[in-house]
Amino acid sequence: MSKSKIWLSSPHMGGEEIKFIQEVFDTNWVAPVGPHINTFETGLANYLGMDHCAALSSGTAAIHLALIILGVKQGDEILCSSFTFAGTCNPIAYQGATPVFIDSEMETWNMDPELLEEAIKDREKKTGKKPKAIIAVHLYGMPAKIDRIMEIGHEHGIPVIEDAAEALGSTFQGQKLGSFGDFSILSFNGNKIITTSGGGALLSRNESWIQKARFLSTQARDPAPHYEHSEIGYNYRLSNVCAAIGLGQMMVIDQRVQQRRANYDFYKSELGTLTGIKFTDDPSGYFSNRWLTTILVDPDISNGIYREDIRRALEKENIESRPLWKPMHMQPVFKDCIVYSTGVSALLFKNGLCLPSGSNLGKAELERVTRVIKEVVNL
Repeated sequence: MSKSKIWLSSPHMGGEEIKFIQEVFDTNWVAPVGPHINTFETGLANYLGMDHCAALSSGTAAIHLALIILGVKQGDEILCSSFTFAGTCNPIAYQGATPVFIDSEMETWNMDPELLEEAIKDREKKTGKKPKAIIAVHLYGMPAKIDRIMEIGHEHGIPVIEDAAEALGSTFQGQKLGSFGDFSILSFNGNKIITTSGGGALLSRNESWIQKARFLSTQARDPAPHYEHSEIGYNYRLSNVCAAIGLGQMMVIDQRVQQRRANYDFYKSELGTLTGIKFTDDPSGYFSNRWLTTILVDPDISNGIYREDIRRALEKENIESRPLWKPMHMQPVFKDCIVYSTGVSALLFKNGLCLPSGSNLGKAELERVTRVIKEVVNL
């Protein structure tokens, strides 16, 4: 008899979503726009302490619109975290711009501020102009050194797009992630802290920018009785039905964060003393939502056990796990791009593993995961 599947991070409904969805059907607001979008946007902005929000079809769409609104064009350079998912940097290519990748620091695994400043000065020296924007990621929910990154951006007059796709509910010095950047973005993909099935959001304190985002995301239709277009637009708006799901999910954000952090605590208590297995704790003033619990496996001190030994053993037991993100500067599609690197993200990719972290995991499932890992490490 096959064992039940344990997923890396599956959707977790809170129970209230169906009420909002029923409202959509009862009022026939099943068109792409509707009142639930406005309520969802207001709720997100209030939760983060931001002023304005546009609900969109994905976090990638949010980054794309941010770049467009900032005037990014062909030939411009964008400084971007290398250790991230492709959705962070693909929009740079959509605009014909050039990503310049910045490696991670070891404490939080996020963009290294010292490398960022070095890159800015070097690009200005070599190209005669400043990079057009900075895209900084909060990886796996762990806050980046966002205070220093914002400081560097403002010192050099370069706007910062804060990619908080994985970090809803995380805080830095008590302030919610997603509220630091000139733009900030969220994702509501099925595997995130909360989900709208697919979806994302773009936030800013600049009202005109968010108004522009809404305009562009609905095919850039000019005010006229007929369909009139003076700019290229996009079909990037979140649907009213998906927004209704989001309203139900908003009611359980903090609960979901607590559940994911409890997963981390369980894994660390069970596996933290194993030779060669390392966890990354929150530095002082940092609060991670622990979207995914991650470990580093050091083969030099783990009796020759490698990350892949653990992943394959879990896979054999029908348990999904995944290597850490492969750095973008190591991806074939971006192999010719400039990178400012110390080798940190390459090392993390080589040795790191994401463990099942869904907020709907029970103790028996968590115990099943840890039992397999203990068996491998203690061979």
